[in-house]
Amino acid sequence: MALIIIAIISFFVFRESLLKQAIAKTSATIKRDYNSTFTIKEAAFDGLTGIQLSGMTLTPHHADTLFNINKMSTSINLWKLLVGDVQLGTLHIKNGYVQLTKKGSVKNFAAFLKRDSKEPASDGKRDYADFTYRIIAKVLNLVPTDMNIENLTFKLDDNGKKANIAIQKLTLANKELETAINVKTNTFAQRWKIKGFADPRNKKADIRFFNRDTGAIKVPYFDERYNLISSFDSIRLNIENIDKSGGELHIDGYTSIANLKINHKKIASQDVVIKNARFDYRLLLGSSFVSIDSSSTVQFNKVKFHPYLEYQTEEDTIYKLKVQIPNTKAQDFISSLPDGLFTNFQGMEAEGTFAYLLQFEFNKNNPNALIFDSNLKKENLKITKYGQANLTKLNGEFIYRAIINNVVQRPVLVGNGNPNYSTMDQIAPYLKKCVLTTEDPSFYSHHGFINEAFKQSIIKNIKTKKFSRGASTISMQLIKNVFLTREKTVSRKLEEILLVYILENNRIVSKERMLEVYFNIIEWGPNVYGIGEASQYYFQKRPIDLNFNECLFLARIIPSPRRFMSQFNDEGQLRDFAAKQVSFLTNLMIRRGLLPIEDTIYKTQPLYITGPAKSLIKVKVRDTTAVDSLGISDEFDF
Repeated sequence: MALIIIAIISFFVFRESLLKQAIAKTSATIKRDYNSTFTIKEAAFDGLTGIQLSGMTLTPHHADTLFNINKMSTSINLWKLLVGDVQLGTLHIKNGYVQLTKKGSVKNFAAFLKRDSKEPASDGKRDYADFTYRIIAKVLNLVPTDMNIENLTFKLDDNGKKANIAIQKLTLANKELETAINVKTNTFAQRWKIKGFADPRNKKADIRFFNRDTGAIKVPYFDERYNLISSFDSIRLNIENIDKSGGELHIDGYTSIANLKINHKKIASQDVVIKNARFDYRLLLGSSFVSIDSSSTVQFNKVKFHPYLEYQTEEDTIYKLKVQIPNTKAQDFISSLPDGLFTNFQGMEAEGTFAYLLQFEFNKNNPNALIFDSNLKKENLKITKYGQANLTKLNGEFIYRAIINNVVQRPVLVGNGNPNYSTMDQIAPYLKKCVLTTEDPSFYSHHGFINEAFKQSIIKNIKTKKFSRGASTISMQLIKNVFLTREKTVSRKLEEILLVYILENNRIVSKERMLEVYFNIIEWGPNVYGIGEASQYYFQKRPIDLNFNECLFLARIIPSPRRFMSQFNDEGQLRDFAAKQVSFLTNLMIRRGLLPIEDTIYKTQPLYITGPAKSLIKVKVRDTTAVDSLGISDEFDF
């Protein structure tokens, strides 16, 4: 006790000198480690624990000032300070700014993003619960219980893309938080407000964020930087509990958002609107894992589901995902789909209920052991009214118009009124076998999706760190061609998945009819649609007269029909990679019993392009210096 008293007395006797030394040491450290100048014009104690500072600046060398604070006063909990913790009691700031700038490649904050060279190297093992709790505790200790901020502006300038968030006033008193904020960018100006309850010492908060004027809050900077236009009416963030016990950290609360609107060309071709969304979360962290507990609930409009996410490093690095939708009315699900994300479902009506479970697990050290399981249980599920995409039209005659690069192509009649239309009995049997081999071997047995194909696709995409392999079935290609555009958006892919499920699981169209329509609409070359046109374009034949090699050629070019000419060298012969594909597929069909091994006629039938397509194949005198400028890979992936 005597030592504590002596320490306190010594502190008060020498505190002015200690304060100056602390500032000088901080300035020297910032100059040495971050090549920046930190200055404080005046610094003095106020009362027992208060400190007043004025003229605070931090300026990186050869870059814009990072911050400038005119006046700041604060008080520190002395008892916490004696045990090594800094806990602010009050904070008052008047007039100042914090700015992040990027001019060309020069960032005024770059030096502060570098890892401290003195920091010990990590061995890959970190106690996530302990580390996170210490960070949270330190951050909350720096949040004062009594705060008053006037005229503090946060500025962002990213090569002319600017955003200014000016806090006119922010007060925290008696655990009540209230702010008045002005926002200005190159594209809009608004007035925001943050209001609610904040108790940093007890680790609790309930804060709402909304517009002081009429209209939605627009998100600054992202519109100019990423072409992402987004807005919302209000956001609420609630933290109910932060507790560490038994080696685990628990964080509980909820967050909600009203009328979230997003517009980006990679998401959808129009505004996507989520009217109401809420996330009741329970975060769990242990010594070797971080997770969102399965008791958490996500709600979109009328639909609720329970997510489970886990990142585990105890032995291997493992990622886990589980999504469970409890028994839900089908109509509630359809009406809850975000506007703009599922345009083909607008107006759709359904009866019955369903439940859904998705399980995913990936071991970074053993990727081939990936677990992917998607299971839907339905009860009296029935579509009573279709929306924009009326799947029943596949059973009759209709006009098909492909859309390529947002340009609508010429109309193609799918039906006997089209002289090029071919029924299944008018198509060479080998073509059906070849196309199913290359595109969808289990077409007749699956229900639109192949779980194993999805698994292998995910594994390869993770290994290559890019989308190098898909898992599209003929059913998915049919839906994409007839009812959707070719735009590469999240919206289009989600609609494709749901429409395929409805098509395949409600006995709307037979498999044979689906395959017949597919053969008559797919693009088989530049402005060539359907097998009737394709057989004439390449071989001047009817579809029924195609031989095996011709059928295999047509099947192989389906993924890139407009680049069919890349299959041939300057002598009109198949390139090596194409010949390898032919050999591989031929042997594969023999192994599967689709091509009798004793049937060797195809081997004596060379492939000749005799139709109009021949004019696009460049045949010239052999030149040993010629280079394949197309750079086609000789890998054929199955």
